[in-house]
Amino acid sequence: MANPLYDALLAPIRQDDTPFLDFPQGGSLSYRAFHDAVARAAQVLAAQGLGPGDRLALQVEKSPQALAIYGACLMAGVIFVPLNTAYTAAEIDYFLTDATPALFVCDPRVAAALAPVAAAAGAACLTAGPDGAGSFADLAASMPAEFAAAGRAPDDVAALLYTSGTTGRSKGAMLTHGNLLSNAGALCDLWRITSDDRLLHALPIFHAHGLFVAVNTTLLARAGMIFLPGFDRDAVLAALPRATLMMGVPTFYTRLMDDPRFTADATANMRLFISGSAPLLAETHAAFEARTGHRILERYGMTETSMNTSNPHDGERRAGTVGFALPGVELRITDGAGGQDVPPGDIGMIEVRGPNVFKGYWNMPEKTAEELRPDGFLITGDLGRIDADGYLHIVGRSKDLVISGGYNVYPKEVEMVLDDAPWVRESAVFGVAHPDFGEAVIAVVTANDTAAQDVDGLAPLLARLAGYKRPKRIFVIDDLPRNTMGKVQKNLLRDRYADLFTPPATRAG
Repeated sequence: MANPLYDALLAPIRQDDTPFLDFPQGGSLSYRAFHDAVARAAQVLAAQGLGPGDRLALQVEKSPQALAIYGACLMAGVIFVPLNTAYTAAEIDYFLTDATPALFVCDPRVAAALAPVAAAAGAACLTAGPDGAGSFADLAASMPAEFAAAGRAPDDVAALLYTSGTTGRSKGAMLTHGNLLSNAGALCDLWRITSDDRLLHALPIFHAHGLFVAVNTTLLARAGMIFLPGFDRDAVLAALPRATLMMGVPTFYTRLMDDPRFTADATANMRLFISGSAPLLAETHAAFEARTGHRILERYGMTETSMNTSNPHDGERRAGTVGFALPGVELRITDGAGGQDVPPGDIGMIEVRGPNVFKGYWNMPEKTAEELRPDGFLITGDLGRIDADGYLHIVGRSKDLVISGGYNVYPKEVEMVLDDAPWVRESAVFGVAHPDFGEAVIAVVTANDTAAQDVDGLAPLLARLAGYKRPKRIFVIDDLPRNTMGKVQKNLLRDRYADLFTPPATRAG
């Protein structure tokens, strides 16, 4: 029986001696050596009693061994469950209890604290350190570099990725072999990724961006990868002359722009910069092009689907948009509840359908039914519009929509006005409870050094907006709260300012 992901990503590299991973400290790992490591890791899984359909949860620092364990799961038919390295023991307890993995692999430095958590969830515990040490590596070292790949169907689950859980329990999105393979193939074609490319990889690998978008496309194209443990500006600048391709979050690019060494000469060998996981400001897009001559390619995806849309490789990469639906992916803008298309150009709920759309939420059939329509369209929770040229504009999350005095306020529209102020670096707009309006529009901004801060001076800019859209209060803070992938956590801002308009006598606590 076939195994879609193993057959496409790993079987072809068994005899390939070209470099797969290049390391910043020197040295490299060939494709053949990586395949051997994958096969040994698969033998460890089998020795631990794992077979097709079982789960393996992984919370370790980024390393070649972590990638090999991912490959081993594909090879053995085991469902891979990557977990954010920032999760606490209490959070790990939830994920292990929910996913019920047979094996949990963690960092040796936290094994004493997490092994009892794993045991309580019925999982064995092995360790894998960033330096390649740990009990997993000890077992793998004695294993043969051969393993008969398990049979898998395109609809079989390959990975279970948990959503951030900012509005309740984290949900495990079931991504199949067919989901991941179709998306990798579409992206390689769309972004022209070939064996001539060398990807500068500074992303984490517990997230769809760094794992599926970056690693799967590299393997499918047999490209090379400069494998950095994380984003370090000096390391990225040192690696750029050897790279042709970079995938990052907007924060990567703004940090590079803060360094005078980041110039057109420094990026002369680069073919393509790609941004995702959080919105890229139009100002950053323009400044980046002015500095380097490169136009960043912005795309749009989510945990449940991997990538949905992309600006074109050939053609206009339009700032402030996320381009067009990927080949084979359908996109529509609806009224949300009824699933009826809105008039062209109007804002509505973004819905997508295609081979990239997940199978559903693990152990949550009711939630799956709420978000995945019978006709196969996924209700993304993102609000957007399609302009006259067909480009998708994302205006925010539906949960971030502010309804003030009965009127809808789309935070992105207000943020774009605030960001036009010379002294404003970036902004975040959200709603809090208000006794008269239901919700009040609130803004927080961060400042740059180009001009003096002047909150009162924002009034002429805000006069472009209808009165109900203008913030009732504006606060200047040092930095916007973000998650590990650079997304602004508006839920934390809403919590921080929740009592602004609540009389002290009625406040909780």
